[in-house]
Amino acid sequence: MQNILVVEDDEPINNMITEALGKNGFSCKQAFSGTEAGLCVKNGQYDLILLDLMLPGLTGESFLKEFRAFSKVPVIVISAKDELDSKVDLLTLGADDYITKPFELRELVARVMVQLRRREGNQTVNVLTCKDLKLDRNTFEVSIRDKIVNITKQEFLILELFLTYPNRVFSKQDIYDYAWKEYFIGEDKTVNVHISNIRNKFKKFSEEEYIETVWGIGFKLNSQ
Repeated sequence: MQNILVVEDDEPINNMITEALGKNGFSCKQAFSGTEAGLCVKNGQYDLILLDLMLPGLTGESFLKEFRAFSKVPVIVISAKDELDSKVDLLTLGADDYITKPFELRELVARVMVQLRRREGNQTVNVLTCKDLKLDRNTFEVSIRDKIVNITKQEFLILELFLTYPNRVFSKQDIYDYAWKEYFIGEDKTVNVHISNIRNKFKKFSEEEYIETVWGIGFKLNSQ
């Protein structure tokens, strides 16, 4: 599930955007000021940011300038300013797209999907690695120290998710959605069983713990 940061100080608009994106399968974090948005990007990872300009504290323009100094994550500006000069200035500053208020939610969601597809296309890497672990998307093989590990389709997808986002903690819901494309039933032990199976298979090749349990939240790649 892709993470989107919604930066908008108008609470009803922020809630409306978050709800619409949630219905389309995205996970959203809400921020109501530029300062809060700055803290969010320092403490978390996002696949896209929706950014209002007229924000309390740090303005949207200032946030964008600071954010572009260390990240290439797509930013779609949402603003009541519809002057051409404003749009050109924001695009020059580093915005990837610009949508003017008032807007249609369907258009907003479509623009989000376009940016995410574009980013995914630019970032597609066929071989993912972590220490001695290697996952090849072309051959659908997983190996440790160049020795092939026999895994199932779901185990491959779980590892692909972890290796694609090495610093992110995934809930069982996130993992189930990605690997099975089905609705997750909370009491189901399926995810735990598959994680345990992966660990047991890896132990035959390495003493390294590649999957870390984050108690009360889920699992993540142990990339340290």
